[in-house]
Amino acid sequence: MDIGHRIKQLRTKNNLTLEELASRCELTKGFLSQLERNLTSPSIQTLEDIAEALGTTMAKFFQEEKDEKIVFGMDDYFVDERDGSIVNWIVPNAQKNEMEPILLELSENGESQLVLPHEGEEFGYVLSGRIRLIKGESKKGISIKKGETFYIKGNEQHYLKNDSAQSAKVLWICTPPIF
Repeated sequence: MDIGHRIKQLRTKNNLTLEELASRCELTKGFLSQLERNLTSPSIQTLEDIAEALGTTMAKFFQEEKDEKIVFGMDDYFVDERDGSIVNWIVPNAQKNEMEPILLELSENGESQLVLPHEGEEFGYVLSGRIRLIKGESKKGISIKKGETFYIKGNEQHYLKNDSAQSAKVLWICTPPIF
């Protein structure tokens, strides 16, 4: 492990200058600078003091951070086939994130699930076909075709309906996650 890099990484993550960290650890700015550039090595006690000043433990300091997966393919998708629709969760475990994207496939006369009022917003992009966005108690809805988008607040119940004779696909993103 590159101890100097790890110290600098945690220091910048905590928005501390070298001077601020040095003051908290009762070390000199120059010594910390040398540590971060791996020009010297700290004693175990000094490293414990630095870790504590950075708000971590020695165990967490040495714990390797896992690379967060940022690219997902079809093997990562979770597919839920419902009556008249197929929901593809295209980002695994998205409910832990700030937003949740799905790829919704609606068969002829298919409907999405009813989305109840919530705090948040939603965005949709029609990839193929034509759908209707039905909000509130209205049964008429707003027609949206391939290449068009919708952006709504989640303050009313709503769902998507495909009235056409061909299937439709919609990229639908919600914040916070509700699907």
